[in-house]
Amino acid sequence: MPLSISPVARGLALLAALALLAGCALPRSGPNKNEIFAGSVQREGDAYILEVSPRVTRIASVTPVLGFTQGFLDAGLLGSDTIRPGDVLGLTIWENVDDGLLVSDGLASSTLEEVQVDGQGFIFVPYAGRIRAAGNTPERIRQIITQRLDEQTPDPQVLVRRLAGNGATVSVVGGVAQQGVFPIERPTRTLSAMIAAAGGLAIEPEIAQIVVVRGSHRAKIWFEDLYTDPRLDIALRDGDRVLVEEDRRAFSVLGATGTQNRVPFESQTLSAIEALAQVGGLNTNLADPTGVFVFRTEPEPIAEQLLGREDLTGPQRIVYVLNLTSPNGMFEARDFAIRDDDLLYVTEAPYTQFQKILSAVTGTLTPINNVQALAN
Repeated sequence: MPLSISPVARGLALLAALALLAGCALPRSGPNKNEIFAGSVQREGDAYILEVSPRVTRIASVTPVLGFTQGFLDAGLLGSDTIRPGDVLGLTIWENVDDGLLVSDGLASSTLEEVQVDGQGFIFVPYAGRIRAAGNTPERIRQIITQRLDEQTPDPQVLVRRLAGNGATVSVVGGVAQQGVFPIERPTRTLSAMIAAAGGLAIEPEIAQIVVVRGSHRAKIWFEDLYTDPRLDIALRDGDRVLVEEDRRAFSVLGATGTQNRVPFESQTLSAIEALAQVGGLNTNLADPTGVFVFRTEPEPIAEQLLGREDLTGPQRIVYVLNLTSPNGMFEARDFAIRDDDLLYVTEAPYTQFQKILSAVTGTLTPINNVQALAN
C-alpha cells in the first residue's frame, strides 16, 4: 500500500529543495548585490564600494582634456607660397639699359630657367650672389634679387616663379572625404581650412578627434572644439601630418541590460543614464534598479580624495553604486560621468532568482502555475 504524504510534508520537502537549489549555481548574468558588497575592502575584499553622491560625482567625473601645447598655439601663419629645398625656380630679369649685366644685346630680358634650391635652401643668381630662398615666398625672393641688382644696374625688374616642387605641404589622412598631400597656400594656412580642403569629415563630428604631428611633437583635439575655440585653429607648418580619427573610448556592459557588449562612446561626454539608454536600458524582466554598479580603477590621487585618505599606494579598485529608485537616484545617474574602460553592471532582481529556483523545482511551469503548485 503506497504511503500517503501530507501537504505539510510536501511543502517541507519543496522548501528543502528550494534551499538546496538556492545554494547551487543556477544560471545568472553575474554576481548579485550581496556578493558584490561582500568583496568590499570594508569586508576584507579588494575593492572600495561607494554610493554615488554629488561629492563623489564631482571628484570621480574627471575626463581627460584634449588640446594643443603652447608650441602649436604660438606658431604664426606661414607664407602663402613658401619655397623649400629642392624646389626649382624660374627667374626673368629686365634691365633698363642697352648693355645690361645679364641681358644680351637686342633682348629686353634674360631668363634663368631651372634654378634649383639647394639642400641648405639657397640659390645662386649672377651678380646678386647666393640668396636664401627656402622659407621665403617668391615675392620676397624677387625683392632680395632686385635690391642686390639695383646697386649694379638701374631699375632692374625681376619675376620669380616656381617651376617644380610643391612648396610647403601637409598630409591629411583618416576620416576625411579626400586623403592626400595638400600645399599650404593662402586659403589653407590653418587647420580648419586644410580639413575643408580635404573635403571635410567622413565620420560623425561628435566623435571626431584631430591629431596633429609636427616633428617629434603630437597633440590631439576634439573636432567640435576647433569651431568653439578659435585659438585651436592653429597655423600649419611644412611637413605637418593631420590625422582625423574616431574616438576610441569604450565601456563594457554586463548583467540585466538590453545588451552585454563593449560599447563605443557616441559623444564627448557620457553619463551613466546615457550609457544605460545607449544599450537599451534596464531589462524590465530581470533588472534590479537598486543594483546598478560602475567598476573602475581610479588613480591614487582621485582615490584618496574619494576615500578621504592619504595612505594609499597606486591605483585603487572602486565600485560605484547607483540606486535608480531613490529620490535623487536618476539625477545622480544623469550627472555621473562614464569613463574609458568602465564596466557598467546591473544585478538581477531577487524575484528573478526566485523564479529560476521555482522553475528548476517544478519544471517549465509558468509563474502562476508555480504558485498554484506551491499552494497544493
